[in-house]
Amino acid sequence: MTDKKKTNIILFSGDYDKAMAAFIIANGAAAYDHKVTIFSTFWGLNAFRKDLHVPVKKGFLERMFAKMMPRGADKMGLSNMNFAGIGPKMIKHVMKKHNAMPLPELIEMAQEQGVKLVACTMTMDLLGLQKEELIDGLEYAGVAAYLADAEEGNVNLFI
Repeated sequence: MTDKKKTNIILFSGDYDKAMAAFIIANGAAAYDHKVTIFSTFWGLNAFRKDLHVPVKKGFLERMFAKMMPRGADKMGLSNMNFAGIGPKMIKHVMKKHNAMPLPELIEMAQEQGVKLVACTMTMDLLGLQKEELIDGLEYAGVAAYLADAEEGNVNLFI
């Protein structure tokens, strides 16, 4: 019996389209029976933020980061053609027209398929994000845990 192939993705980008690409690849790899990990760091953590405000105690800088960053996967902007927020509305309309799954549903599907979703704890500290502000079902780890996964990976991507 052979071991499962392993796919590891670092989600660094906070752009809707790039996060979608990461989750489309993750879901595809999981469907092909890969063991998949998405390690989300810096702006990629916005894909894991809850949509609604969660009252947690924060310092001034952490509150400023929280106000400037999109709250939840569906509120992320596009990498190109954002057009002050009109671009994401247009792409979501086109996606709906073509029956493409939106990012929040891709994230749910990844969780249902057993994709390991890891939030970078160092970045959480830097940006003032707390576990209560992130979606359920995540694991929390630092770069050493990512490196352990990546070392055994057949596919390693940085998005």
